[in-house]
Amino acid sequence: MRPNTDAAGGIISYFTRHRTAANLVMVLMVVLGLLAASRIRAQYFPDVVVSEVSVSVAWKSAGAEDVDRAIVQVIEPAVLAVEGVVDVTSFATEGSARMSIEFEAGADVAQAAETVRTAIMTMRNLPADAEDPVVRPGAWRDQVTDVVITGPVGIDQLGRFADEFVARLFEAGVTRVTIQGYAAPQTVVEVPSVALIRHGISMADIAAAIAAEVSTAAAGDVGDGSSRVRTGTAKRSAEQIAAIVLRSLPDGTVLTIGDVAAVRVEGPDRARAAFVGVNPAISVRIDRNAEGDAIALQATVERVAAQLQPSLPPGVTLDLVRKRSEQITDRLNLLQSNALSGLLLLLGVLFLFLNARTAFWVAMGIPVATLAAIAAIAVMYMAGLTLNMISMFALILILGVIVDDSIVVSEHAEFRMRVLGEDPVSAAENASRRMAGPVLASTLTTVMAFFGLVAIGGPFGELIANIPFTVIAVMLVSLIECFLILPNHLAHAMAKSAQERWYDWPSKQVNRGMVWVQKRAMKPLMRGVIFARYPVLAAAVVALAFQASLFIRGDVPFRFFNPPEQSSVTGNFAMLPGATRQDTLAMMREVQRATEAVADNYKAETGVNPVTFVLAEIGGSARQGLAFGNAKDADLLGGISIELINPDLRPFGSFAFVAALQDEVRAHPLLEELSFRGGQFGPGGGGPFG
Repeated sequence: MRPNTDAAGGIISYFTRHRTAANLVMVLMVVLGLLAASRIRAQYFPDVVVSEVSVSVAWKSAGAEDVDRAIVQVIEPAVLAVEGVVDVTSFATEGSARMSIEFEAGADVAQAAETVRTAIMTMRNLPADAEDPVVRPGAWRDQVTDVVITGPVGIDQLGRFADEFVARLFEAGVTRVTIQGYAAPQTVVEVPSVALIRHGISMADIAAAIAAEVSTAAAGDVGDGSSRVRTGTAKRSAEQIAAIVLRSLPDGTVLTIGDVAAVRVEGPDRARAAFVGVNPAISVRIDRNAEGDAIALQATVERVAAQLQPSLPPGVTLDLVRKRSEQITDRLNLLQSNALSGLLLLLGVLFLFLNARTAFWVAMGIPVATLAAIAAIAVMYMAGLTLNMISMFALILILGVIVDDSIVVSEHAEFRMRVLGEDPVSAAENASRRMAGPVLASTLTTVMAFFGLVAIGGPFGELIANIPFTVIAVMLVSLIECFLILPNHLAHAMAKSAQERWYDWPSKQVNRGMVWVQKRAMKPLMRGVIFARYPVLAAAVVALAFQASLFIRGDVPFRFFNPPEQSSVTGNFAMLPGATRQDTLAMMREVQRATEAVADNYKAETGVNPVTFVLAEIGGSARQGLAFGNAKDADLLGGISIELINPDLRPFGSFAFVAALQDEVRAHPLLEELSFRGGQFGPGGGGPFG
């Protein structure tokens, strides 16, 4: 045999004959993999940051058509002329206009907001009575979990518990926290038009009088300036505001705000309110920053909640819902179970076709290549890769592929030793050299096929970019395992396999059977295929045409992205104009009743209650809300968020639950619209964009 003098053959020969080098590479890959697995950042989805700037303009005296004509159609051309703008989405509703401006990927959002603000402020043709445009840069958020605080206490007390919880979260290093479902009480001064005319005053006069009395004035410093002296008395209560003097009359009497207006304090129940059952509730949303780890962050939140719980009154609870990290953990467990089950199944199959020792070392390629791939992903973290649902999907997808190359090399090595009579070391070395070209070509074609996904742009392209990068990393690392580590182990395994062992009996019998199938079945079949090649080709064309017809007729529909089954269901409703807040509350109670009834029905059928948590709201919408919700009075809107058990633990999907819920709800006479939807994430739903 002519010696192979190329560089690749020399490297393969060196690692095949140098036991320490091969094992050193294997240990290095395993150590790097374990180290990377302990440090790589975990999150739900890859970071898909959309560069957006929002613009809002209030014009309280105008209808939707006037807002569109005088504000939207005036601002849009100026904004579209700004450099880097990709798309502008505008909404004109009664009393306000909202615009969302998307910039090119990678744009500086703060600078973009300043550019938009400058472009708008140079305009002089906006309505005179419209308020100044408010320009805000978009904020990137990735939700980790929600903590719902509820119990048989007042909403103001729940608010104090929420403040304490948020303060403890900040002490623990959790900085992105938002309290939802609570608004501070507000003082309302309601003045009838008749009173203004009778007393000859204006709303501006009343506002100026209140502004002069609600704050104190600075009068100087004390000592080193650490304390300040203020004069006057801040009048904040309803009684104090009602006693503010508007005018002193000639007869010595005074005209106060209470004489011309009704002053009242509207508590939190007049704003957006949430309920768990009949008890009020407050939701605390926790988001991670761009460098945060979802699993570690949720563990911190759980620890802080557990520390606060004993100090709360009886019946008050802190419940964690919509826990993204649990789904990440489930995928990690799935990855581990797939790897373990795949390893066991592979050992069983290889045990039937290969020598037992050879089968063992081939199977060892799975954990070695997987750990090395994790290390490669950690190195590629510099390019933005993390351990998320997409990259873990890619790892699960490629687990069954990475061992194929090792099987090809191992089988050919055994063939060379048993059939061609080569010694174990030469057989392993020559098999690796012989298979290097085909295996490398096969790997490169797979790499090129997946690398094409990188060319997809936009948010969706950024989302799925983890798939090709992860697959490519695993495939390339598997080459190292196949040609630098495996040949040395094969040489030693085959050296000992020359001795007959009782556990090699199954592989011998299977190989004899394969030889029989090859001679008695495959060869005659191939002769028949070659002899009747034209009928075989025609049958293949007919089969292909049949498959195409299924797609053309629509039997196999096309769907760009099939969203996975989720455990969240949301519902939103709107009441007709003229309905009161009590009507909205009544409809919310009906939706709660229907949810409980559907849950009871499923529990009676399956033995398991599918509902784990229900949060109902009025004064606003749940999640995305209705399309026209922004144009409705907040008191006419309501929603419900339902958390279901894990999809693997129930024999029905969220859409089946939604259908049953829609049938169960009894509509209120003043109900305008009721809409339910099953939870969806990713490009098919809300996901990182919603």
